[in-house]
Amino acid sequence: MAIKVTMPRLSDTMTEGTVATWLKKVGDKISEGDILAEIETDKATMEFESFNEGTLLHIGIPEGETAPVDSLLAIIGDEGEDISALLSGGDAPAATEKPVVTEEKKEDKKEEPKAAKPAASLPAGVVVVTMPRLSDTMTEGTVATWLKKVGDAVAEGDILAEIETDKATMEFESFNEGTLLYIGIEEGNTAPVDSLLAIIGPAGTDISGIADNYVADGASQATPAAEETKAAAVETASAPVAQEEPADGKRILASPLAKKIASDKGIQLTQVKGSGENGRIVKSDIENFTPAATAPQVAASAKAETAAAPKVFVPAGEVYTEEIKNSQMRKIIAKRLSESLFTAPHYNLVIEVTMDEAMKSRATINSVPDTKVSFNDMVIKACALALKKHPKINSQWKEDAIIINHHVNIGVAVAVEDGLVVPVLKFTDAMSLSQIGASVRDLAGRAKNKKLGPAEMEGSTFTVSNLGMFGITEFNSIINQPNSAILSVGAIVEKPVVKNGQIVVGNTMMLSLACDHRTIDGATGAQFLQTLKQYIENPVTMLA
Repeated sequence: MAIKVTMPRLSDTMTEGTVATWLKKVGDKISEGDILAEIETDKATMEFESFNEGTLLHIGIPEGETAPVDSLLAIIGDEGEDISALLSGGDAPAATEKPVVTEEKKEDKKEEPKAAKPAASLPAGVVVVTMPRLSDTMTEGTVATWLKKVGDAVAEGDILAEIETDKATMEFESFNEGTLLYIGIEEGNTAPVDSLLAIIGPAGTDISGIADNYVADGASQATPAAEETKAAAVETASAPVAQEEPADGKRILASPLAKKIASDKGIQLTQVKGSGENGRIVKSDIENFTPAATAPQVAASAKAETAAAPKVFVPAGEVYTEEIKNSQMRKIIAKRLSESLFTAPHYNLVIEVTMDEAMKSRATINSVPDTKVSFNDMVIKACALALKKHPKINSQWKEDAIIINHHVNIGVAVAVEDGLVVPVLKFTDAMSLSQIGASVRDLAGRAKNKKLGPAEMEGSTFTVSNLGMFGITEFNSIINQPNSAILSVGAIVEKPVVKNGQIVVGNTMMLSLACDHRTIDGATGAQFLQTLKQYIENPVTMLA
């Protein structure tokens, strides 16, 4: 008996899916566990596994096309079985299929940008490209740089522009071929998602009126017809990778933009060491590359230019200002922290922690080869264990209920050039100190290079912010909603302390806990800090 297979809902927020690749074709034999297709959701590309056996009789959604959840995806049945009744709308049992996430594609896949539907009156081959949604929270984007100009030939895989979102700057790759006929958003300008970004088509095509008639839903005012080809963000783990085949037969992995810049600068990719995943060469590797023989000359030239650069002289009494345009990240920081401060009634609890035993324990741990643990790693581990004992701190406010999180995902505030990001350590309580240290270094490094995926910055239940490395002894933070609390960690200070009635030299550190009074009462916050203090002052107790 033939079985209908429908487009599955592979995430809570998924409303539609795109068939990236069919791994079976009509007439193929299907066994239980076979992968039918790869389906792109709003968060990842997932392999779609069959739990049915039979023959693939019909494909309802061709490769590259998008359809709502529960649309007819395929029909599986006996070879030669009549399925005309099913195609005309007859009933059949819907198959339950299980998605299998491909490891290297999980988390990092950005949502593919919507393609505008060209009107029936559009010239043949003309495609309207819109501002893509590159993260779950993105509502608008800024064109940082156009890498193509009007009149340039565009091939599939070419980088059109760099687009700045609320979380990172991403390269935007074309999946269309033709000539760039029109640019809708100039460099430095910001526009909402689905705004007209560019028009691509055959050289010399008359596109007058297309931009004026374009509306925000991604279609012209005339009747919609064919669907535009996909365009996706690159420089992520799941992006297309440019490959070269050098003389020794070894493949070199490089992103399309890195390959283009290297070609323009005359740099051999075999000389460049990649910093991306699996040694992949990315844009920053090319920009920072210096041939070994000329390195001293370049360094000397850079120093000379720095020394020669004149300083701007401002006469006394003259008013001098400089206007810096707010980046997308800066706008999001302003919006979310303002919302947090003005909606959540903040209060702060401060406690002083003795660090002598922690310093001894850290020195002992770091004496182990290939092990490096910071004081911040020890604080994060202590927070994870204390949160398990005081789950009310690990909560979030909703209008009709308080959500208590019994899993611990700690966000770590990281300063980057344009502002602040908070990568998340998932299930922190299950991690060892060395695992926490390695994960924090990896996430912080990629955050500063703008290589974090949106999924790596989502799902925190508690946040730690540390300014101790800057010599700040005590400070208060604004809660990173929807969290109910954030811990501010100060510097370790050597000062006189009283021990057993004697004044001796000791090392102390100040901790400040900002709490949302809607979810956390003062006594609850104080009890959490007492437990945290015990763990930090006696690190061996974290092993219990």
